[in-house]
Amino acid sequence: MLTESVLLNNGASLPVHASQNEQNAVWAKINLRIVPVILIAYMMAFLDRINVGYAKLAMQQDLHFSDAVFGLGAGIFFITYLMFEVPSNLWLEKIGARLSFLRIMVLWGLTSAATAFVTTPAEFYVVRLLLGIFEAGFFPGVILYLTYWYPSARRGRVTGLFLFGMPITGMLGGPLCGMIMKHFDGMAGWHGWQWLFVIEGLPTVLIGVLVYLLLADKPEQAKWLSEREKQVVSHVMEADCTHEINQHGRGKLKATFANPKVWILSFVYFTCTCAVYTITFWLPTTIKGLGISDIAQIGWYSAIPFGCGALGILLMSWSSDRFKERRWHVASALFIGPLVLFAAQLSGGSFVATMFMLSIASFFVFAIALFWAIPPGYLRPSESATGIAVISSMGTLGGFISPTLIGWIMATTGSMSKGLLFAAALSCVGAVTLLVALPRVSHVQAIKPLTTLTEN
Repeated sequence: MLTESVLLNNGASLPVHASQNEQNAVWAKINLRIVPVILIAYMMAFLDRINVGYAKLAMQQDLHFSDAVFGLGAGIFFITYLMFEVPSNLWLEKIGARLSFLRIMVLWGLTSAATAFVTTPAEFYVVRLLLGIFEAGFFPGVILYLTYWYPSARRGRVTGLFLFGMPITGMLGGPLCGMIMKHFDGMAGWHGWQWLFVIEGLPTVLIGVLVYLLLADKPEQAKWLSEREKQVVSHVMEADCTHEINQHGRGKLKATFANPKVWILSFVYFTCTCAVYTITFWLPTTIKGLGISDIAQIGWYSAIPFGCGALGILLMSWSSDRFKERRWHVASALFIGPLVLFAAQLSGGSFVATMFMLSIASFFVFAIALFWAIPPGYLRPSESATGIAVISSMGTLGGFISPTLIGWIMATTGSMSKGLLFAAALSCVGAVTLLVALPRVSHVQAIKPLTTLTEN
């Protein structure tokens, strides 16, 4: 029970007597306000990541792009994304999350829609580079934003639900992409892939405006919280950071870069993103290689592995919470998922066997999302903004390496298996690094099953 005084706006002191039930009620209210908004926003971000893989099925032929050109164009997005993540997170701290998310979502939505007008490899590269600049900062910005609203004991489960948007978007986005490309093809003289970028890009602008209107930068600015509720949140958050010294500017950035654990976590996350973007970008191409020519059917079939990925996040989160353990769960997912994905290429072209292996691979690959429950155990709150951005930025290189390298290998050898073998080997190195280079922390930030989110 909390039993301390909190200053009101008028300077008066009011004692706080917040029972656990009252705290639970306050954060249940915060959950209902914040979680749906950031989840929908992240689903739009992940849809923007995967739709280029579906567009490839027709765009590549229409524009006469090779696998190498398309792989580079898909991956080059992450170069500028990496360059602008840390500045974006530092700017978020200055101007607030609402303005930052508005800027990010409006610009990336318009740029994504503009992809419909590219005709040459150079134009494709430019649009993808701009998209990386504008979208940079959204993911680490949300991770940072959650640290303003949730103490460490509650943050893990909300992060888990936020990342649950990845496989859910894949389940819904695959069929959606397939249907748009099939049924809109030829409408108004446009190709289906052109409609895909416009239809899935412009709504992001509207959602960006809604994010600005519905969210508050910090709890003390939330008009939908009562004064009493703000006091409870303020007290709990201050208690969570009691022993931390607030750093600013260059000192904070220098301290973050001097922390070796930041670099270890960055490398591990790099291997995680290599695994995730290997399966998300090349899944439609793999299914097409099984003899499925109908684009809408490819979209529907892709929902199966993504559904297994959603199940993987749920079950691995439950197991991680049950055993109070993080490192071995993430490491096992890094080991198993990419290796099974590679084995899928050796199934002899059997549709059933390949889809089964893709589903198993997705189960473990998407469970890698548990990684984001690990960094808070190794970063001080004063390092959160820059630390999270640095880890996310360096790890984002995996999004460039994966499609670019595999695309080059496919163009050179005509086979995807060697590229997948490299990705699997890299993931194994990441798993070993996680287990060997990072000691086990005594305090585990629990990721509860999603059904308990509004109960705690």
